[in-house]
Amino acid sequence: MPPAETILQTHADITADLREDYLRALRHMILSRTLEEKLGSLYRAGGRIVGGVYLGRGQEAFSVSAGVHLRVGQDIYGPLIRDQAGRIAYGEPVLDTLRTYLGTVTGPMRGRDGNIHRGRPQQGYMAMISHLGSLVSVVAGALFARRLHGTLGEGVGATSIGDGGTSTGAFHEGLNMAAVEKLPLIVSVANNQFAYSTPTARQYACTHLVDRASGYGVEGYSVDGTDLLACMKTFRTAFQRARSGHGPQMIVGALLRLGGHGEHDDAAYIPDTARHGHEGRDCLQVAQQQAQTLGWATAAQIRQWEKEARSEVETAQAQASKEPTPDPYRETWHALSTSALVEGQHG
Repeated sequence: MPPAETILQTHADITADLREDYLRALRHMILSRTLEEKLGSLYRAGGRIVGGVYLGRGQEAFSVSAGVHLRVGQDIYGPLIRDQAGRIAYGEPVLDTLRTYLGTVTGPMRGRDGNIHRGRPQQGYMAMISHLGSLVSVVAGALFARRLHGTLGEGVGATSIGDGGTSTGAFHEGLNMAAVEKLPLIVSVANNQFAYSTPTARQYACTHLVDRASGYGVEGYSVDGTDLLACMKTFRTAFQRARSGHGPQMIVGALLRLGGHGEHDDAAYIPDTARHGHEGRDCLQVAQQQAQTLGWATAAQIRQWEKEARSEVETAQAQASKEPTPDPYRETWHALSTSALVEGQHG
């Protein structure tokens, strides 16, 4: 980690409010990592979690930088599988996460859907769709609908995708529509070097993935996804541009997921050169060191935040573990979109 003087020279536009947002983001990252370590252990314990577990280790800085700039109740958010940090920053309670993973009827999806397909659409928090690329069109469509109804105001939408997902037709159609309509959409592209096990060299031929942005007529940014300070500054600019009428913004973060595609995958296809390269840095460790170097937080404060995160996760797990799962003899299993089961009602 470079000395504080070097960081301040490199980031000469550091302001007091950026410092406040940075520390808030760092605490969200710590909570996200703590929660996901618990989810991983529950998965490995066998029988506690049904379905796969996909963790965001190594992508927290990139994800949280989108989440902290969203305004709950005004903006629309469509997170992807490695966006636990962004979800927490957006306001998702840890208890909602654990209730969904443990399949309880008290969770936002009532134990009716996969553990990553959770959300509260009435609040602008979209449930993830596994068909990668689809959320670009969902969030763009929601923004366009608000515009037609005259309720968009200064609201923006944000969603995420991986480098592999940018090769899908859904990504192309959604981003093209958003560009034509100049929708205030921020698309975070986590370039984690592999689409599951397919390296980027087999996915696209352009020199840099951000080069695709100009082809759609949208503004593009490249950022070191392991550097929280750089991510916060880039997302701040992108959100400001989107809110002020400059249309879609695409941010490509260079990073590496610090694990397999899911907890079932040992990631043996990732070479050691990548693991030990710059993009293989642990963004949480980098952020903690960065905060201490700048004098924004002490090691004791960070240890206290970690302790508080462990307590919050353990308390939420204890509560969710005692709550009921769906009763197959009483559930009708109708879709939640039916009139008797729409969001916000019970039946």
